[in-house]
Amino acid sequence: MYSAAAPTAATVRTWSTDVVDQGRRLDYWVGAICEAFLEMDCSSREDFAFDGTLSSVALDELSLNQVKASTQDVFRTPAGIARGQCHPFYLIAQLHSPWHVRQGGHVAHLRPGDAVLVDSSHAYELHFPEAVACLSVQLPRAWVGRWLANPGSKLPRTVARDRGWGKSLSALCLQLGEDPALALGYPQTLLADQLGATLAAALEPVPVDASGGAADTVRRAVHILRSRLDQPGLVAIEVALELGLSVRTLHRGFSAQGLTFAGTLRRQRMTQACRLMEQPRLAGLTIAEIGRRCGYSDASHFVREFRRLSGSTPAQWRRRRTPA
Repeated sequence: MYSAAAPTAATVRTWSTDVVDQGRRLDYWVGAICEAFLEMDCSSREDFAFDGTLSSVALDELSLNQVKASTQDVFRTPAGIARGQCHPFYLIAQLHSPWHVRQGGHVAHLRPGDAVLVDSSHAYELHFPEAVACLSVQLPRAWVGRWLANPGSKLPRTVARDRGWGKSLSALCLQLGEDPALALGYPQTLLADQLGATLAAALEPVPVDASGGAADTVRRAVHILRSRLDQPGLVAIEVALELGLSVRTLHRGFSAQGLTFAGTLRRQRMTQACRLMEQPRLAGLTIAEIGRRCGYSDASHFVREFRRLSGSTPAQWRRRRTPA
């Protein structure tokens, strides 16, 4: 039930109401969201002028879905739940306009940039009074269980865009909501870990009295990172195993210190790269070799990351910091 447009990559699918007659667009849309997500009903006061596009990017475990459509009301009913075999969670953030979620007798009113986690094993309603422009991330139940101590809830769990780690989660959702295909340019495990750690920090903050233990966790983790910076694809689970911790405990330690594992790893790699480029005896090393020694198997990835963090390319930085 795809649109006529060819997918941009093997892991990207697109549905668009442009491929059907105007009178059939809402019916097509209901079929599209059922195929992309799960069994749901949908209505719209603009049914005769309905317009919608849905792009889905499949990662290893998660699925990022960009939805742009006319005003609508979406219903996950008990009958739909009974017909389904899979009941994932959804993390949803609307980009531009307010909306609200009803679940378990509770109504959550959300601003643009706020996020909400809903459990599809319980009936819910999504109401978009203006239009839809949102990111909806499909999260397997097992994946959510790895990150949240209390994953099950009959109520929507909201994350404010301007409070604590909600700021980081909102920024990540809004960026991926504008272009979910950006996720394909990054290691999928690292991106999933970043999302999981930020979600856990926003919904289940580490108690203040745990900050001492968190500081020790981060100190020991950074020691391991520094010793293994030359290894491409280094991920949190490898460090957690070496520390004898769960991945969730490791990430919660970082979040308690106002840090993330992925961000700390990037900064350690960049710091090491700068140290190598400052040494006159290593002046003969190419930029690609510097990147390789800091864990970047792809020289272009190293250059992009360095430019993003420092504002200049490695070669430009090196010329400014070393004598001619």
